[in-house]
Amino acid sequence: MSEAPVPPSARSRRRFDTIADHPWRSALAVAALGLLVLLLLWDWNWLEGPVERAVEARTGRSFTIGGDLDVDLGRVTTIRADALELGNADWSEDARMAAADRLQLSIEILPLLRGQVRIPEIRLQRPQVRLEIGPDREGNWNAFAGDGDGGNPIQLQRLWIDDGNLLFLDPEGETEVDVRVASQAPGEGDAAPPVAISGEGRWRAAEFELEGTAQSPLDLQDTDNPYRFDLHARAGGTRAHARGSLVDAFQFENFGFQMALAGQNLEHLYPLLGLAMPPTPPYSVDGQLRREGTSWHYRDFSGKVGDSDLGGSVTVETGGERNFFKADLVSKLLDLDDLAGFLGAAPESGASETPSPEQEAEAADDGRLIPDTPYELDKLNAMDADVRLRAQRIQADLPLDDMDAHLILENGLLRLDPLNLGVADGDIRSTVRMDAREAPIRTTLDADVRGLNLGSLFPDSALAGDAVGRIGGHARLAGTGNSIAAMLGSSDGELAVGMGRGEVSALLVELAGIDIAEALGFLFTNDRKIPIRCAFADFAVADGVMSANALAFDTTDTLIVGEGTIDLDGEELDLLLRPRPKDRSLLSLRSPLVIGGTFSEPSFRPDLARLGLRGAIALALGSIAPPAALLATLELGPGEDSDCGGEYAR
Repeated sequence: MSEAPVPPSARSRRRFDTIADHPWRSALAVAALGLLVLLLLWDWNWLEGPVERAVEARTGRSFTIGGDLDVDLGRVTTIRADALELGNADWSEDARMAAADRLQLSIEILPLLRGQVRIPEIRLQRPQVRLEIGPDREGNWNAFAGDGDGGNPIQLQRLWIDDGNLLFLDPEGETEVDVRVASQAPGEGDAAPPVAISGEGRWRAAEFELEGTAQSPLDLQDTDNPYRFDLHARAGGTRAHARGSLVDAFQFENFGFQMALAGQNLEHLYPLLGLAMPPTPPYSVDGQLRREGTSWHYRDFSGKVGDSDLGGSVTVETGGERNFFKADLVSKLLDLDDLAGFLGAAPESGASETPSPEQEAEAADDGRLIPDTPYELDKLNAMDADVRLRAQRIQADLPLDDMDAHLILENGLLRLDPLNLGVADGDIRSTVRMDAREAPIRTTLDADVRGLNLGSLFPDSALAGDAVGRIGGHARLAGTGNSIAAMLGSSDGELAVGMGRGEVSALLVELAGIDIAEALGFLFTNDRKIPIRCAFADFAVADGVMSANALAFDTTDTLIVGEGTIDLDGEELDLLLRPRPKDRSLLSLRSPLVIGGTFSEPSFRPDLARLGLRGAIALALGSIAPPAALLATLELGPGEDSDCGGEYAR
């Protein structure tokens, strides 16, 4: 039997009763429908405003998203934002500090629920960052320093940069660095993509170029493992190669790495680093560069300057009114010519020498023996210094053995204390004081000569090389001028040297006296030694002119006494030597000897007027009877052994 049909009004009432009995079902249905509509119509760009305001609140800088904002939801959610710009400090001329065409960021959702921020990757397209130093030496990045909230750090695993650019500006320091950065495919052992770096700009007004590679910038946040890099830079003729690794690289006050420097002239470091170095030949050094606060250390470096090896350690303190340069340097073999720049002298040039181009030009034009290149007063007042240089062996035309020099420069006052030179198996101990606080420079020299070996002074001379005797003396000079030539050319003081008993070649003495017969005899027979009683030279110096107070060389064979002057300003010689033989000899042309000319081209000749008179007498007598011509050259001699010059020396 079939049921009776339900009226429509009854069905509607039953449906209403069901809904009324379950109100949460209707709410859920409405919510689902609303969510569906929201998902279909949602535009992530609606969140641009809240995101911009959040970044501005955190950084204190304007922030805009000029393009689209998009999000791909998932366990790892990807966020993309286009045309980003971050505002600059108020004092900057450019309103934009950073920008990027696109930022793509991946973030893990589940760790967020535990308060952890894990970002597997950030990709940046054409990021541009402008770092600059403005008024009061303030950096435009200072607003972000120490802005952390003390919570869990962000874990960023991978950074990829497409065509990035970093610009660093320091107008006061005349520095502008423009660097391009691009990520490369990771190599073996790279957890994140490394970056290739290239750039150029000006550093302290000097143009430079830069290129190299480094680990991913993300690796800088790892304070436990070293950050590896390899960079080459060039500024003019100066080249630098920085490579190695940094630990906790964001600690800019403390870091260290290997640094090689090479160039044509250490003087070129002055505009780059503010270090007032003297002119030098080409150099190349390699050592460990480390910064500790305001101190820069270049430790355990080794290399060459010109033809000399050089090693040691250097420290530069930058925290004071002037930079302070401290160095402890050692050279196993020092080519003295490489120190020419310290003295303001032109170095030698040739196949065996390695001067810089500037020094080659200077050497080609220089005709003086005493250095006349002016010292630069601004450099002498630009920094303080404490430099110790020890040379174990010296290569030079002079008989130099070794050197120990200690230079102290303080507020324009330079002292070499001591300046010790090993010379001819003896030594010269001296102190030099140069006051550059006012122009011209005031210089004083105090030197003592001790135990110089007479034979070692002439190692290349067949006549004097085996001479025996020890020489001592002193020099006390004071002068004014901005070059060594000017200082000596205006100097006052005294200079004296002397020696006691010794031996010298008889041939040398006879040639000095132009004793033809004995000299020829020694030339064709065995030479013999003549005992030296003594020798001395005592000069008074006034306004750059050395005047002989006493000048004598006394042997058992011949006494040589002298007089005259040496002009340090004009570099001219005017000395008269009078040989007084103590033996009888035929063919003796008893005439004074004149030492003249210049320091670079001295002349050594007999007094031709007196020789001419004796020659005329010999010719006249020879015309009567040839043997009689010998009478004009017969020298009987005083026949006594003078007391170290006796009357002649006094």
